[in-house]
This record gives sequence, C-alpha cells and structure tokens, in this order.
Amino acid sequence: MTDESLTLPPGFQVKRVYEAPERDDGYRVLVDRLWPRGVAKAAARIDEWAKDITPSTELRRWFHENPDGRRAEFAQRYRDELSGPAAREILAGLRERAGASPPVTLVTAVKEPGHSHVPVLVERLRG
Repeated sequence: MTDESLTLPPGFQVKRVYEAPERDDGYRVLVDRLWPRGVAKAAARIDEWAKDITPSTELRRWFHENPDGRRAEFAQRYRDELSGPAAREILAGLRERAGASPPVTLVTAVKEPGHSHVPVLVERLRG
C-alpha cells in the first residue's frame, strides 16, 4: 500500500503494519515511536525499529491536538528533529540499503500515511 500522495524515492515503499508482511517487502523499518497496538513483534516481521527518525513524543502529542491547524509547523519542527546527527546517520543508512538491496519498506500504524509524519520522512530520504 503506497499512499498516492507520497512520491517515494527509488527503492522505498510504505505499508501499514496491519497489512501482512510479504516476501517482496525487503527490509522492513518501523517508523513509529510507539509499538502498534495489537501487533505481535514476530508477526510484524520488523527488521529495524528506527525510533530516532520518528517525531519526538512531545512533537507527536502537540501535533495530534490539532493536526489540520498545525501541519505546516509540525513539518518544520520534524525537519529540525531529523537534522540531528543520530537521525542523519539512520537516514543515510536507509538510503544506502535501498540503493544496494531494495526495497526498504517504511512500516507505520497510521491510517493515512500521507497525512502524518511520513511525507516529511520521505522528503528527507529523497535527500
């Protein structure tokens, strides 16, 4: 499932964690700070839980208070968080993996990935 509003870089795809893992998912990276409710870790088949490239708890809570009214500011704040050294290192590693042995599947529990943190993350993965 790729949200049509997302323009993904080569080698990446996005899926909801509630979709069954498939052989062609490649390397599966959970891009949510919290583990999804009702999903067993073994069933999710997550290769990496990249908490350092997810919005901070404070930012996530702030955004969820008014997602429509805060979307632009959220995106900027999240970009700032993704500028940190730990996040930059993880993003570089994911880009490298997607180039060498695609695909890298960004896995999320959000209902509408195109209206969440995922577009900002994808923007950073493009470079």
